[in-house]
Amino acid sequence: MSGKNSTAMIATLGFVTALSGFLIVTVFQATKPAIEENKRLSIQKTVLEVIKGATADKHFIINEKGELLEAVPGMKGTNVYAGYDAQGKLVGVAAEGSAQGYSGSVDTIYAYTPACECITGIKVIKQTETPGLGDKVITDKHFVANFDKLEAKVNAAGDALANAIVAVKHGAKQNPWEIDAISGATISSKAIAKGLNNSAQEVLPKVVPLLPQIEGAKP
Repeated sequence: MSGKNSTAMIATLGFVTALSGFLIVTVFQATKPAIEENKRLSIQKTVLEVIKGATADKHFIINEKGELLEAVPGMKGTNVYAGYDAQGKLVGVAAEGSAQGYSGSVDTIYAYTPACECITGIKVIKQTETPGLGDKVITDKHFVANFDKLEAKVNAAGDALANAIVAVKHGAKQNPWEIDAISGATISSKAIAKGLNNSAQEVLPKVVPLLPQIEGAKP
């Protein structure tokens, strides 16, 4: 192959590569708003499912200064979703949790009820665990019952949970902040517990002092 032909081929390949990159970026930018809106609607639906008694919700961001702001696209900070009943009363807040399972990340949205200082609902929104084993974190009624009233109290200093949320061997649960793991799906159970604990340790100390403000910000 002559030098002239080689140069032409390299130029053509370079053009094709640049054009492909341009098209990928263009398609991504064009579809990004729709993807984000679909995600927002999905999260909204899930929030209303996990916060018992909620008929309306509101999305907030807690910024680096600890200020509670109504969320707008592109805003950075900690996401918090508030759920209100038909009378506009705050019944709970929701947040997102995530941790590595056996086959991939296990992502959840969980509800926190201020009245009992506990987690009172959870839904797995993404998981790639082994069918019939790891996916029991969705289907096993006994496991799901862990989240009817899972203790998540903030400590006296207000900077962390009083007790870390942990998964224990099936049948060994003794404390209200422990999760009774599924026999045969311990890794997935621990992923749920780790995701909840990591999130709650960070989010709840920020949320609790702001509850009166969230209560007053009716939808």
